[in-house]
Amino acid sequence: MDVSIQVIARMRSDFPCKFGIPRQSGLVESLRSTIVFEPAFRNPDALRGIEEFSHLWLIWQFSQALRQGWSPTVRPPRLGGNTRMGVFATRSPFRPNSLGLSSVRLLGVEHTEDFGTVLHVGGADLMDGTPIFDIKPYIPYGDCHPEATGGFTDRAGQFLLQVDFPARLLAMLPEEKREAVLGVLSHDPRPSYQHQPDRVYGLSFAGYDIRFTVQEDRLTVREVQKI
Repeated sequence: MDVSIQVIARMRSDFPCKFGIPRQSGLVESLRSTIVFEPAFRNPDALRGIEEFSHLWLIWQFSQALRQGWSPTVRPPRLGGNTRMGVFATRSPFRPNSLGLSSVRLLGVEHTEDFGTVLHVGGADLMDGTPIFDIKPYIPYGDCHPEATGGFTDRAGQFLLQVDFPARLLAMLPEEKREAVLGVLSHDPRPSYQHQPDRVYGLSFAGYDIRFTVQEDRLTVREVQKI
């Protein structure tokens, strides 16, 4: 049986490519993104009452990870990229249907002239342009499970880095973007298998190219250029 699914909206975020996007939603709450609905779904009635919720679930597509076929096992980055786990026991983008699930904070509902009603959200882990298939409210009494266990992720560690971002370089970014970029860098954007201290990495964020190195648990920003 064929199943059809429609793109209802797209994410507008500060990430033009995959590198540097937080590995889970909610890790960097200061990230700001906007959900823009496709023309066929710009009916304000479809959002009636949504402002009463603090958080939303987004169902979306790993549009940059599409591939033919699938593998029953994957290698989670948080396990170093060497240990295989069942695909359905992970949040790997390489899945049979390439679907992602994210919980985001609803920051505001705005009525615009060009795009109809848009949603401003915080803590999203989606690349700019990511297709969104559905939006559902987060319901605390059913969705929150304080007793839940995290499987292998409980043993994987936090991987947080100390970030040395020289003031003169940080000042090159818009003030409203600075807290977010510090949060993104602290969560170690590098692939888990790369630990070369002399390698210079590049993060594209909010229209800037941010170059950095990592020595043990300290990340140092070396250069910032406007793209």
